Formats: sequence, C-alpha cells, structure tokens
Amino acid sequence: MNSSKTQKLTILAMMIALDVVLSPIFRIEGMAPMSSVLNVIGAAMLGPYYVAIMALVCAIIRMTMMGIPPLALTGAFFGALLAGIGYRYTHKIWGAMLGEIIGTGLIGSLASFPVMVWFTGNSNGMYWFLYTPRFFGGAISGSIIAFLVLYKLKDTRTFLRVQSLFQEAKHGKLQSK
Repeated sequence: MNSSKTQKLTILAMMIALDVVLSPIFRIEGMAPMSSVLNVIGAAMLGPYYVAIMALVCAIIRMTMMGIPPLALTGAFFGALLAGIGYRYTHKIWGAMLGEIIGTGLIGSLASFPVMVWFTGNSNGMYWFLYTPRFFGGAISGSIIAFLVLYKLKDTRTFLRVQSLFQEAKHGKLQSK
C-alpha cells in the first residue's frame, strides 16, 4: 500500500473515531448534532465518497456497540453524502451545510419512518414527519458549529494538506462564502 493510501485510511479512521466518541457525548435524544458537525467537516476535507463511508461505518459502530436504533444509519448517511456532493460542486462551506441539512433533515428523517416501522414492527403513533423536526434541529445546529470550526481551520497548513490529499488540485482551497 502506498503512502497516500495509508494517510487517507489513517485520517478516515481518525474521523470515524472522533464521530463515534463525540456523538454520544453531545447528543440530545433524537438529535445528533456532532454527527452533523463531523459530516460537514468531513465533506470539506474528505470529499463525498470518504465522508459517506465515514458516516456509514460510524452508524454501524454506534448501532452495534451503543445500542442506537437504525436512525443512526438513515440520519447520518444521506447527510454526509449530500454534504460531500454539495461541497464538491460549490467548493464552499455553505454547499456542505446545505447538503447536510437536506440530506439529514429531510431525506434522512423521511427514510427513518419505514426503517423504524420495520425495526419495531409497529406503525402505531408514527407518521412520516415524526423525525423531521429533530433531524432538522441536529443538522442545522451541527452545520453551524461546523461552519465556525471550518472558518478557523480553512487556512491552516495541516487542513489544506489533508484536503489536497483527498481532493484533486483543481478544487482549490476551502472557501467560506
């Protein structure tokens, strides 16, 4: 394995570890704003494919080791993927934020309904938009925190080096507007 691949896997593993450790600490029932923070930061640093892998692995770890229901999967994956795509096409933090909010807040919350009906075997008292307010709340608050963190990180040499490792040189440096 070459040095570049080893560095990418190491950074990806560190991002997964941060998400797994921080998400339960700063969690409000039904909301995981730290997952949104790391999804937006990961989108800007890692790109759509790696951030989607990060969210998927984190969700599986959180579900198996911490007993969190499948909401961890539906909430995090769509937000991470759309945050990565949003950043890739806009090259701006707000693109990643918008992708996270739409992916987690809308798509993830709506995808959670049938998953939880299947998981619980019961749809009594559940409706399609049951998770939407909490998912939007977590995605919006997490995206704002990520913006503040990225605003400080965007010009640091280490951040730019990690970003260039994962993204082609044509993408340029992180822009905050």
